[in-house]
Amino acid sequence: MTRGVIPSPNIWDHPETYELENRGVDRDGVIEAAMREVADWSGRDVLDIGCGTGFHLPRFAATARSVVGVEPHPPLVPVAQRRTRRLGNVTVLPGTAQALPLPPASVDVAHARWAYFFGPGCEPGVRELTRVVRRGGTAFVIDNDATRSTFGRWFRQGYPTVDPGAVERFWASHGWTRTALDVEWRFSTRADLEAVVRIELDPATAEAALAEHEGTVVDYAVNLFWRRY
Repeated sequence: MTRGVIPSPNIWDHPETYELENRGVDRDGVIEAAMREVADWSGRDVLDIGCGTGFHLPRFAATARSVVGVEPHPPLVPVAQRRTRRLGNVTVLPGTAQALPLPPASVDVAHARWAYFFGPGCEPGVRELTRVVRRGGTAFVIDNDATRSTFGRWFRQGYPTVDPGAVERFWASHGWTRTALDVEWRFSTRADLEAVVRIELDPATAEAALAEHEGTVVDYAVNLFWRRY
């Protein structure tokens, strides 16, 4: 395992199921629209930190000048490379948030979606963003808002040691702005929903959540943290 990297509890061991999750979350594009209101990446150089299997890379590449995906888990790097090999403006590199394999002042927009996780402890990655984002550029971190929504309640039950207040204070103390967003998990089948819940939560919390919740849609609160440089 790459030094200094905390293993992901979902995509590292269950990339196929995480693909279902990526397809099912925010089908209405609320997060992307909110990001574009802050900083449009059309014609600009984009960095996706913790790009995983590269799900978001083609979306950025459709309008960006160039896109670099950085992924710390070695087995996922070739998956993302294969996904984007027909795109002429995407590069996928192995690397970590705390040691980005990019030169200084090389990107205009940086994106980390469910990759920086829980704020405190991410200081090395925050310093790297200051190094690689150009003056006038913008960085985005997208994470769970555990203070509200059905999934937020499940998350608090599954991860009781995570303090949502401490997370918000961390980003605020580093000069980031928080935008609260409401999205949905929306799946084609109940089986897909159940599979995703089971990779996101411990077994006891997952089974309790599934027992109380019917259907294939879950309301989901998100924090979009962002900072201009």
